[in-house]
Amino acid sequence: MDNSNELRKRWIKAHPELVVKPSMKRRKVGHDYSGVAIYLVTLCVEGRRPILGTLCGPDDNHRLPWVSPSQLGLAVKRAWRELPLYHPQVKLLGFQLMPDHVHGIIYVMKPLPQHLGRLIQGFKKGCRDAIRQMGVEGELSWEEGYNDRILQGPGQLGRWIKYLMDNPRRLWVKHNHPKLFHQQVGIVIGSTPVTIMGNRFLLDYPNKVAVKCSRRLTDAEIDDECKRLLSMASQGAVLVSPCISPGEKEVMGRAFEAGYPIILLLENGFSPYQKPSGRQFDACSEGRLLLVAPWPHHDDYRKITRAQCEALNALSRDISNGNFHLG
Repeated sequence: MDNSNELRKRWIKAHPELVVKPSMKRRKVGHDYSGVAIYLVTLCVEGRRPILGTLCGPDDNHRLPWVSPSQLGLAVKRAWRELPLYHPQVKLLGFQLMPDHVHGIIYVMKPLPQHLGRLIQGFKKGCRDAIRQMGVEGELSWEEGYNDRILQGPGQLGRWIKYLMDNPRRLWVKHNHPKLFHQQVGIVIGSTPVTIMGNRFLLDYPNKVAVKCSRRLTDAEIDDECKRLLSMASQGAVLVSPCISPGEKEVMGRAFEAGYPIILLLENGFSPYQKPSGRQFDACSEGRLLLVAPWPHHDDYRKITRAQCEALNALSRDISNGNFHLG
């Protein structure tokens, strides 16, 4: 009998403090949203209806997938371009139209007279005005609110721009490899229900090795562990780890760079529409990565506790020993 759902209910009842309803639309506590900053904002069409454009695959003229905007999408792009006309304090650094959502990068150069949210509301109204002025048929309704990320350090802006440009390709890959990006539940490791994303068949590999490195290891000892474990990976072993200690991070990082299949255990769970980012996305599409999360998603930063470290290491051992049940 599959009792994974019952186990999950018991876990949630026993850990109510960790169960936070996922939301990408919460504002950062203590941040001045009228002050100078750079934001990556995301707005979604109500019901996630793909009415802003059509995802097109690579062809002779386009080496990468792209989004061909609908008439509604063209109106949205126009409203975005016109934002600085109404808000001269801002500069637009990037924009990506997707079938059911948009991403934009906004540089607030001078303090805004009001909260950033008022600017977003103005953009939504500008979309309706552009639709009317352009004589476009159809209606556009946005989900309430918006998601924002605040620029924190050097190099992040470049990564954001690259992320926006890469969005159509990522969506194309996701459509063509849906199982690799689908959150799967009903899996129990040891006695813990987990959610996974990626190539679940890595769990079936006969040789899985839990990577556990003491924090007291010297650089030379870490290097020796890397050589030993990567040699095992080269012979078909799948390395499993939560990557907590410096040694574990080094081993798994080298294995990832070498293209070996790995299983990563995560302290933070998956949000509803989450998919791997950056190179992890490509690793998932290639079938060489599995992400395992035993706990729900949370938006706030939390320092991992000793109890969580021990729990993740126990899960790593259970996976390597084949102590799990696939629902």
